[in-house]
Amino acid sequence: MKTTPLLTSLLLISCCFFHVSSTDLPLGIHPLDEKYYGSEVIKCKDGSNSFTKDRLNDDFCDCLDGSDEPGTAACPAGKFYCRNVGSTPKFLFSSRVNDNICDCCDGSDEYDSTVNCPNTCVMGGDFSYQTRSYGSRRKHLDLIGGKNANGVNMDDSAQRLQGLKILVLVQVVVIIIFLVFRKLYRQSRSKRRHLR
Repeated sequence: MKTTPLLTSLLLISCCFFHVSSTDLPLGIHPLDEKYYGSEVIKCKDGSNSFTKDRLNDDFCDCLDGSDEPGTAACPAGKFYCRNVGSTPKFLFSSRVNDNICDCCDGSDEYDSTVNCPNTCVMGGDFSYQTRSYGSRRKHLDLIGGKNANGVNMDDSAQRLQGLKILVLVQVVVIIIFLVFRKLYRQSRSKRRHLR
């Protein structure tokens, strides 16, 4: 059977999609830890305790290292794994899970929050989305604090701007004085040479 480039591409895409969607790993778990979390009784990675599979991601910290809660914010030492398919995978501190800020470009860290995080991984990354998300969160917080949309108190901004203007003006004056003295020095030096 002869395959066309289009058919080959479609087969590759469907295989990749099926492989990604068929993983039964709970949220926040690195794919290399699949065997670790596969048994019915799981020992904490630091060896401090063990827990059953039904207590995985149950929002109660059983392990000191947080290995029983990779998908929740229950353990302070826990790490959440963002798969970010189409972009760079990364680990987050568990405190960033469901905090209403989209830290993973696939949005997997906000599965149980009020924020809707679209998958921006295919578009090349999470930085631009994080910036937009942070800005929208700032707008919400700024309504409470009486600041402008950028999260800056306008009185402070005006004072800082005035201070910057004065600083720039002083620098320009110092540079002009320096250049004038340098020119006068060279002229006087040139006159001394001509007088000899």
